[in-house]
Amino acid sequence: MKRLIAVSAVLVSLAAGAYVLPGGSILRRMATAREEKRLSAFRVEGSVIFSSTGVAEAGAALNVPTDRPELQGDGVLSVKIPGRCRFDASSPDSSLKSSTVQVSGKKRVEGKEMPAISVLVAQVCAILAQDAGSVQDTKLAQEAYLQGLGVNTKVTSLARFGGEVAFVLGDTAEGKPQFWVYKDAFRPARLRYSDASGAAWDVRFLDYASPATGDWMPRTVEVWKAGQRVVRFTALKADNRSAVPDALFK
Repeated sequence: MKRLIAVSAVLVSLAAGAYVLPGGSILRRMATAREEKRLSAFRVEGSVIFSSTGVAEAGAALNVPTDRPELQGDGVLSVKIPGRCRFDASSPDSSLKSSTVQVSGKKRVEGKEMPAISVLVAQVCAILAQDAGSVQDTKLAQEAYLQGLGVNTKVTSLARFGGEVAFVLGDTAEGKPQFWVYKDAFRPARLRYSDASGAAWDVRFLDYASPATGDWMPRTVEVWKAGQRVVRFTALKADNRSAVPDALFK
């Protein structure tokens, strides 16, 4: 009898461990966790490293030499919630600057555009700066956005990412669009999709435990294209209390 009870307990435990929340529940909990941060604006200063095809993009935009495997510069991310984001990229070796601004889904570029930076801004704005007024409305807005990128939010599974367990929304077949959410705290982890031109993008949100950003912003955001990292933005200083001027987004 004791052995039967023990076996039953193991089976129940395995069944519970195998259960994966529906996509809607995952997105609702993510929206709730984000709302609890009470964010209205934030500014993040850090280093930006361009690699692979990002080197040529940065070299052309900032007028710096490209005869090296990586280029390092400075980056400033400014955000006002909902949906206003700006990224300023510069280099100590140049007086030029490239700025990408997104407001309510519409993009504007100052200087020469760097496509990988535009992807970073678009996805940070959609995933980290979304607020539709209520948790339910934000959940529905994020669900619609992900579905617009081809993510099948009705299909969910589990995987490991950066040493942590994550929920995966989307079909599991190779190359299919997916959205990953860290399981323990319901924070965005990863977005994989292809754009209209067929380019495969992978935006990764890494390290929510850094003193530089606390748990409201990943310390590092990486943009990968066709399996190669093209941009890594790492926060060195962040502030979610001081005002971010409206003029930055006009």
